[in-house]
Amino acid sequence: MPNIFKRWWRGLIYEPLDPRFLAGKNIKIAVLGGGSGLAVLLSGLKKYSNDISAIVSVMDDGKSSGRIRKKFDILPPGDIRKCIVALSKYEGDAKDFFNYRFPEGTGAFAGHTLGNIWLAGLAGHIGSFEKAVQATTEIFVSAGKILPATLEKLELIARYDDGKVVRGESRIPRPKKRIKSIKLSNEGAKAYRKSVEALKSANLIVIGPGSLYTSIIPNLLIADINRAIAGNTSAVRIFIINSSTERGETENYSAEDHIFAIKDHSKNRLFDYCLVNDKIVKKSKDESLLGGVHNITTDREEILGCKIYKEDIIDPKKPLYHQPDKLAKAIIKIYNSVKK
Repeated sequence: MPNIFKRWWRGLIYEPLDPRFLAGKNIKIAVLGGGSGLAVLLSGLKKYSNDISAIVSVMDDGKSSGRIRKKFDILPPGDIRKCIVALSKYEGDAKDFFNYRFPEGTGAFAGHTLGNIWLAGLAGHIGSFEKAVQATTEIFVSAGKILPATLEKLELIARYDDGKVVRGESRIPRPKKRIKSIKLSNEGAKAYRKSVEALKSANLIVIGPGSLYTSIIPNLLIADINRAIAGNTSAVRIFIINSSTERGETENYSAEDHIFAIKDHSKNRLFDYCLVNDKIVKKSKDESLLGGVHNITTDREEILGCKIYKEDIIDPKKPLYHQPDKLAKAIIKIYNSVKK
């Protein structure tokens, strides 16, 4: 289908009273992260723009994604699959289809999600994982683009306070250990060109939410991505601090600890505003091997020169997690406030 007809068709999928028109459908938004956190953000944010670029970490080496990564020599599809579902106009149907996991007893399929197998098969058919992702977003009528942070196959390497070093994203969360630093297996890795372009042209850049050391910081360690964010000073740049600590990764972390970790690894100034949850309703009772988990907030108005915005953005049914609509509304509120 010629590009002019594709653009015309996409324009028809939004009703005149859709919030994307009312809020300004042409806000160019670039978001960075990975895992479930980024998908939650996209699910809410798509109501405010149909020009979203989701830049996704591709370091996953565990479970279905890890097995497919090794078997087919492609980028891990899991986090990208979650983002395709979240940005789809048909999110409910896409979730039912893509997130189906084959049960034990189904041979080589056991443990895999249908979406991961779909992307692997389509990549083999088309000849490119990048094109497979693009085709899938078009099929499921996406409100934007899903872009890998890099096309290189990288591993994460973590060093803990006790000096121990671990290699591989799935092995990094460790009980009762504090991560000192994270690095990439190839520190000179090149960013995916379209991801860099999206960051350079964005009006709004959102970093997070997601696992601090295994989803967020890995993207910022890619020099081209780091420079693109730092260089786009005309954009409203927001860091979403996680709504809760994470077992094996950020136990006992404060809001300040999250910001300090980003600063220590990125070196550059990458955001001017931070959004923090201001409602504390949950603390886990089970501290067992992986430590306690609880909501995060702060009473500070500024940290390292970053202005702090506080809102109730947690899900009342799952208070350790963000609620998509609350989160997106708070982000757009900050954007509009800054632009005014």
